[in-house]
Amino acid sequence: MMGRLRVWHGEAEVALPPSRKTRGLLAYLALAPRPVARGRLCELLGSVPDDPRGDLRWCLSKLRSVLDRDRMRRVLVEDDRVSLDLRGCDVDVIEIEAACKAGLEALEPGRLRHVLSLCVGEFLEGATLYRSPQLDHWLTMQRQSFRTRQAELTAVLHGSLTADSPEAHLLAEQWVVLSPLDARAQRALLAALARDGLPGQAERHLAAAVRLFEAEGEDATPLVLSLREARHRGDGAMRPAPAQTMASPPEPPDPRPEATRASLAVMPLLELQGDGSASQLGAGLTRDIITRLAKLRAFFVIAQGSVFALAERGVGPDAAGRTLGVDYVASGIVRRHGGRFSVTMELSEVRTSRIVWTDGYEAADDEAFEMLDRIGDAIVGSIAGEIETAEKNRAVLKPPNSLNAWESYHRGLWHMHRFTKVDNLQAQHFFRRSIETDPTFARAHAGMSFTHWQNAFQEWENRGRETDLALASAERSLMVDDHDPSAHWAMGRALWLRRDEHQAIAELQQAVGLSPNFALGHYALSFVQSQTGDAAMAIEASDRSRGLSPFDPLLFAMLASRALAHVRLGQFDEAVGWALKASLRPNSHAVIQQITALCLGLAGRAPEGRAIVAGLRQSRQHCHVDEFLRTFRFTPEAEAAFRRAARVVGMDGHSLPDRT
Repeated sequence: MMGRLRVWHGEAEVALPPSRKTRGLLAYLALAPRPVARGRLCELLGSVPDDPRGDLRWCLSKLRSVLDRDRMRRVLVEDDRVSLDLRGCDVDVIEIEAACKAGLEALEPGRLRHVLSLCVGEFLEGATLYRSPQLDHWLTMQRQSFRTRQAELTAVLHGSLTADSPEAHLLAEQWVVLSPLDARAQRALLAALARDGLPGQAERHLAAAVRLFEAEGEDATPLVLSLREARHRGDGAMRPAPAQTMASPPEPPDPRPEATRASLAVMPLLELQGDGSASQLGAGLTRDIITRLAKLRAFFVIAQGSVFALAERGVGPDAAGRTLGVDYVASGIVRRHGGRFSVTMELSEVRTSRIVWTDGYEAADDEAFEMLDRIGDAIVGSIAGEIETAEKNRAVLKPPNSLNAWESYHRGLWHMHRFTKVDNLQAQHFFRRSIETDPTFARAHAGMSFTHWQNAFQEWENRGRETDLALASAERSLMVDDHDPSAHWAMGRALWLRRDEHQAIAELQQAVGLSPNFALGHYALSFVQSQTGDAAMAIEASDRSRGLSPFDPLLFAMLASRALAHVRLGQFDEAVGWALKASLRPNSHAVIQQITALCLGLAGRAPEGRAIVAGLRQSRQHCHVDEFLRTFRFTPEAEAAFRRAARVVGMDGHSLPDRT
């Protein structure tokens, strides 16, 4: 259970159900000292109110499929109480608990090393039980408990070694990571750096430790004195470090090699009136931005209480980012002067202090409340988009074999957004790696669903088979986290492939209901509505998606959906304008070019349409109206219009054989 939850029967690892609740229940029952009442388990699981016991029965049935083997029943239910029979089983956390209760000081160094070797990663790494608050609280407490035990093990093993042991230096570093506010750990590392003749590193580490202690209201004097004593003792020769010539400082190491997703702190926006006074407009906008970003579930967002508490203590954005241990910090200023107000925002990467994005917004005071909603949309869309771009670029630069689940997912996005058959295959490879590393990562399942959707839509593979695979991946995404809008987005698109437009729209509406700032959800609604639904609503959804994510990799598709909606409304000149914009965007594929050619034909601009068709055929792209219409789900009226256009731009002919 330390690290990612895994179960073996002998040498064979068992595939675990993707349900977060089931995994959390397994851990809870394994550590429970006595059988647990069914009612208590229902409360812990946060079960659905109409059938809580049915929800529990489902979870227990999944546990039995994992644990019960060779006629040995491990999941026991007696007198309405549930327990696990773990006789003959090796469980890492139980062994750690037993060693700590027996007394660590009595253990030999070899035994200490073995127990410490079990503490790899955090307890149930990557698991988050959003819909089970009590179980999530238990999980948080267990993580703190086992982190404390790991620190105790490290401290005891460190104390059993001679001071000049190389292992002692390594253990001191691990101890500081586990307990950064433990003065004993900090003194041990400072002494190790002094003994090893690393005065420069010792001074830099002391400065960082002092800042940390002061930020938490702790006395850093013992740390300063410990390094001073090391100098007087001459530990390892505290000599000045040799001078070095360096054109620019090296980039700091990545602090989160094992992280599952990026993290963000949005600092309270500072608001200044023209007279220098302050009001609550900035605080309100800050809370709104934090709430909207959290609903996206694309990365971890620090809670409002933490960032406001730091701001009240006068902690600046950079220092707050380091204190909170986040990857990105957003900050800004609201100014009001001369009947107008402006908002200036900045997003920076904590590790490098590099500004990732900055922008400004302005409006009249009498439009404040109306414009704040739009400004909030723009800020949220920009922050989310810039972080995703930065994470994709970061993942691309790392060796493929070193990627964790979060990085593999973003490497997959990088390939997916190129919209070629080869890149789509590469995207599947990285999404698969992400899922293997963390099966509970809903967005990786949603990404895999998208690649199968692409195979079906572009007819790169058998449409029927790929439709089934897209649906299966979407189902797994929902099973893992049905509060993630991307899971409902994937399901809505897969249902559209199944020609279930009504249910597809329902899923997509649920996606944007969970997160009104989820741009891809609004785009997918526009895509479906533009073909057989409400064309006017399709235009509105297209505009909404582009407003939320104006530089989205799928911007060409957002524009093309609006073009199709105008065709449905008989507005062919408007359709051409939007189709041409779509065709000029990066990565716009052959289907987008076909839409443009047909819109030109409908608008009486056949020569331009024929030129596009000729270009597609020259590059050996499929270009036939039957194939085009098979790709979409148009009304009979829209299909007839496209067939008329196909005749004048050269996309007509005998029907192609069905390739599905």
